[in-house]
Amino acid sequence: MAVALFIKREDLVRNSIINGNVDTDLFIQNIKDAQQIHVRNYLGTDLYNKISADIIAGTLSGDYLELVNDYIQPMLIYYAMVDYLPIAAFQVKNGGVFKHRSENADTATKEEVDFIVQKYRDKAEYFTRRFIDYMSFNQELFPEYYTNSNDDIHPDTNSTFQGWQL
Repeated sequence: MAVALFIKREDLVRNSIINGNVDTDLFIQNIKDAQQIHVRNYLGTDLYNKISADIIAGTLSGDYLELVNDYIQPMLIYYAMVDYLPIAAFQVKNGGVFKHRSENADTATKEEVDFIVQKYRDKAEYFTRRFIDYMSFNQELFPEYYTNSNDDIHPDTNSTFQGWQL
């Protein structure tokens, strides 16, 4: 089954620190993963599938188009960066796992990467909160939001991860 991505390459490049020269193959999987793991968690199965089908059919419009443009895309951009940044310097090739080093730049430390990831996570959680608030006041516009059943993913209404509780 084809996966309809809710953002384009240009959306991520224009709204993040990814340079326009970065090969799409290096981060496209992170967009797909962030969409399927994070975004689907907040949309639920039925709304996620509705939007995906409309994108594939080229019929995304009206309230659904506004929802995607104003709420889902910003959330996805930042979640994709949260997933991509920790592995951005690495590549797997025939000889093993390699860390890229530029001749005229310093490699960021783990602490620096963690700092950047946290900044993107904060933004992802902000846009997730906006999405949840919007849906709580406009749920009648999107009936698929509450029609999930059985083993479907039911929309998560908590936008933050506060750590493990023991």
